[in-house]
Amino acid sequence: MRRLILPDSAAPAEGAIRHAPSAARNLAPIAATLARHLPRSGRVLELASGTGQHVTEFAARFPALHWQPSDPDPAACASITARTALAPRDNLAPPLALDACQPGWAATLGLFDAICLTNLLHLISQAETDTLLAEVAAALAPAGVFCLYGPFRRGGALITEGDRAFDASLRAQDPAIGYKDIDSIAATLARHGLTQTARTEMPAGNLMLITARPA
Repeated sequence: MRRLILPDSAAPAEGAIRHAPSAARNLAPIAATLARHLPRSGRVLELASGTGQHVTEFAARFPALHWQPSDPDPAACASITARTALAPRDNLAPPLALDACQPGWAATLGLFDAICLTNLLHLISQAETDTLLAEVAAALAPAGVFCLYGPFRRGGALITEGDRAFDASLRAQDPAIGYKDIDSIAATLARHGLTQTARTEMPAGNLMLITARPA
């Protein structure tokens, strides 16, 4: 597991609970966008759930959906468990210790009606990204949607000075990681049978890409 120096890493808050300022900032716009695209009911897998700030709030906002958080980091899973213990919900499952960059997980978990992923692709390699996207596509039920949020290159280019600085910082720590191009991601998902249904501009120069498997 990579240990990267990030401008706004998660930090301990209380007991096992961790807090990430970026997760607090982007929660509301992400939730508003998800409200337009998530199914009305079914199973939702959140990959790389991190601190659990998002998934616990999503479970509260979308009570007809059953949420499955996941993360490969034991500290993250502990944070999710601690957060859910403060406000237990029938539609929020215990976290799975899942590394979404490893092949084969889709075949073990069953199909999901939606999968959500926030702020991960720029922190992993291209090979890991390719594996993750293939597994996501394999794990989606017919009419299932994949909601992908994060910073991306646009037409191969980094748009803002902040993006250029952050991407350079990531690549200095590990040349294999860094911003991915949104068109390339959409094309990869299309090769796996997912159709782009929306591409939404989000605050701070981020994007939300929505793709879906045909019904």
